[in-house]
Amino acid sequence: MIERILITGGAGFIGSAVVRQYLAHTEVQVINLDALTYAGNLESLGPLRDHPRHHFVHGDIRDGAALAALLAAHRPDAVMHLAAETHVDRSIDGPAAFIDTNINGTYTLLEAVRTYWQALPAPRRAHFRFHHVSTDEVYGSLGPTGAFTEATPYAPNSPYSASKAASDHLVRAWRHTYGLPVITTNCSNNYGPCQFPEKLIPLMILNAREGRPLPVYGRGENVRDWLYVEDHARALRHVLAAGRVGEVYNIGGDAERTNLQVVHALCTLLDELLPASPHRPHARLIRHVEDRPGHDLRYAMDAGKLRDELGWQPAESFESGLRKTVQWYLQHEDWCRRVQDGSYRRERLGLAGAG
Repeated sequence: MIERILITGGAGFIGSAVVRQYLAHTEVQVINLDALTYAGNLESLGPLRDHPRHHFVHGDIRDGAALAALLAAHRPDAVMHLAAETHVDRSIDGPAAFIDTNINGTYTLLEAVRTYWQALPAPRRAHFRFHHVSTDEVYGSLGPTGAFTEATPYAPNSPYSASKAASDHLVRAWRHTYGLPVITTNCSNNYGPCQFPEKLIPLMILNAREGRPLPVYGRGENVRDWLYVEDHARALRHVLAAGRVGEVYNIGGDAERTNLQVVHALCTLLDELLPASPHRPHARLIRHVEDRPGHDLRYAMDAGKLRDELGWQPAESFESGLRKTVQWYLQHEDWCRRVQDGSYRRERLGLAGAG
């Protein structure tokens, strides 16, 4: 029974969705640790930011002393680790931050948690869990058929995915070497409310609304499996509560689409929801641009293990989730304006080393 949970990265896109769900649907005390970098913002928590069961700590997973003090003060029953640098294009422009946060930060966190866990009384030690949240990108690129399973060999192709693969291996090693009770999940592409506007879907929504170009890499044929963020958050809570220690669970939305299909679907929704827009039809704003270096062709997730063992499946279809997402961004212009702190102006990222 989890009474207190430490969530790292709880002011980020996925982390804030998890925090909101714990506060809204459970009695769990949430300790939210976040460094509040460009993609982390407490506004993503909405009115739950001031919830009496929410304790926010501004801190960094690379700070071992601060982590030790935090664990000693709050005595969590579980840690869900979402803090990470996540944007592939930024990893191409500046990989050092990804190595430092995703690898060194995860190592520092694992060591702090291991020391804390080993000192717990036996009953609490037996029930403690460390849940590491990762990505499908660690598996590399698929051909036109097939899907990633939990047994797929790792073959990361970007600095981001390589840093996440390294963190996955550290978590596995801390289980096998020290006995730390870990669970790992690997998810497909998330979308939904509160996503920082350099990701594909929010970027296209905001650009289209303003009549700006909609840049699509290459021919737009790269395929991703899309997962609505609230479905992902439900899955994470379910895995932490009922998953088997030492196991890996893939989480997917069963919604494969090419990037170009996604952008056209967004344009169709915007045409409907913004009938007075001078930029209709929004599809005329699509521009094909130079492809990203090392751009993986296709990802697809087989979430059968999660479905069969734990009974989870997504509640949203891609169509219903995308409609909710577009409506949210159209209704929250102030949020979009406030979270963009000036360091990102929706310019093209990820060209370093190209050509």
